[in-house]
Amino acid sequence: MKKLNVGIIGYGWVATAHIPAINATGRAQVTAVYSSRPQDPAELSAKHGGRIASYTDLDAMLADKSIDVVSICSMPSLHAQHVIAAAKAGKQIIIEKPLAMNARDLAAMQIAVRKAGVKTCVCFECRYSSQFLATKAVIDQGLLGQIHYGEVDYYHGIGPWYGQFRWNTFKKDGGSALLTAGCHALDALLLCMGDDVVEVTSYDTKSRSKTFAAYEYTTTSVTLLKFRNGTVGKCAAVVDCFQPYYFHTHLVGSEGSLLDNKFHSQKLGTNKAHWSELSMKMLDSGDVSDHPYQTQFDAFFRALEQGKEMPLTNLTAAARTHEILFAADKSAATGKPVKL
Repeated sequence: MKKLNVGIIGYGWVATAHIPAINATGRAQVTAVYSSRPQDPAELSAKHGGRIASYTDLDAMLADKSIDVVSICSMPSLHAQHVIAAAKAGKQIIIEKPLAMNARDLAAMQIAVRKAGVKTCVCFECRYSSQFLATKAVIDQGLLGQIHYGEVDYYHGIGPWYGQFRWNTFKKDGGSALLTAGCHALDALLLCMGDDVVEVTSYDTKSRSKTFAAYEYTTTSVTLLKFRNGTVGKCAAVVDCFQPYYFHTHLVGSEGSLLDNKFHSQKLGTNKAHWSELSMKMLDSGDVSDHPYQTQFDAFFRALEQGKEMPLTNLTAAARTHEILFAADKSAATGKPVKL
């Protein structure tokens, strides 16, 4: 199979993680970059390898028939228009999270992708992390039995020391604690418990620290989820904390429990007085350079070679996560439960 040619839309922090991960798959190569800020193609090529063309006109890049895939790394509020343009140009699409900033834009993206018949990969890459590949294997093997309660929480202080802070404080591109970062935790909870959510109740608040005063939205939320089968879940999203990054996971089932990288299983007869430990690499950093993009992108490119939708993180699955997320933010804003 010939390598797929990939164009990058938006040359910022996330793009510098996408490019090496795409190239490292061996199945694709970044050959073009679109940025509103002019980039030197010689510098891009020297830094990332291969020959990379530079564009400041998105339509011109999308008109390049040699480009098979585009990776959308632009500001979140621009994702919808960039996805729609890429779909109309017939490109397969990688989309950074969040997909969109509101339900209207999300629906427009889905319509454009469906009409164009293109394949998608949404960067809920935590599903491809060592931690959640192992966690899902434990669930699928039935070692926890039937899960009736789960919580996955995201704690990551995004303050002035963090590059994302510069734009993340504005509601336009940050949106909410769930949308800007906690969506990874909500998506992981749905991976573990299914996405048949019938009702959400969410509450939000904000740190009194001056460090986080620039935020235009509440930066801590907790969401309770009721599933159709009667199970319940909880997701906290906290981006105004002073502590190490922590992706907390606790699942409780009829045959055992899992807590982060530890578990107990009645089926295996493990000692319930002490946790047994799973060997896995934990999600322990918000830095995009540490995210499992390569594993996810490799799965996407393999799916494209086979003419299939990628597993786990296609647009349909990711859109459901966002629908639940938007309902949670509506609940927090109105103070009332929201049915789905």
